[in-house]
Amino acid sequence: MQTAFEIARAMSAFAFLFYGVTCLTTVRMVAEFERYRLARFRTTVGVLECLGALGLLAGHFYGPLLVAAAAGLALLMLMGIATRIRIGDSLVQTLPAAVLFVVNAFVLVMAVG
Repeated sequence: MQTAFEIARAMSAFAFLFYGVTCLTTVRMVAEFERYRLARFRTTVGVLECLGALGLLAGHFYGPLLVAAAAGLALLMLMGIATRIRIGDSLVQTLPAAVLFVVNAFVLVMAVG
C-alpha cells in the first residue's frame, strides 16, 4: 500500500504543478475560467495548485504539510467537480477533477492513518 501511496502522491504533485503553471500562463485557461464564470479566481487557483503540488513533495519531510496539501487539493477538486456540474459539463469533462479528487483523498487518508 505504501508504494501506491507514493505513486499517487508523485502523480498528483506532477499533475497539479503542470495544471497550476498552465492555469497561470496560458490563454486557453483564461478562456476556460471565463467559461466557468470564475475568471477572477484563475490566478488564485493556479497558485493554490502549485503550492499544493509543492506541499505534497515537501510533505515527505514534514507530515503535517502533506496532510494540509492533500486536504487542500482534494477540496479544490471537489469545488472543481461542483463547477463542472454547475455549468453543465459532460462526465468526460468532469472526469479529470474527479480522478484527482480520489487520488488526493487517498493520499490524505494514507497520510493521516
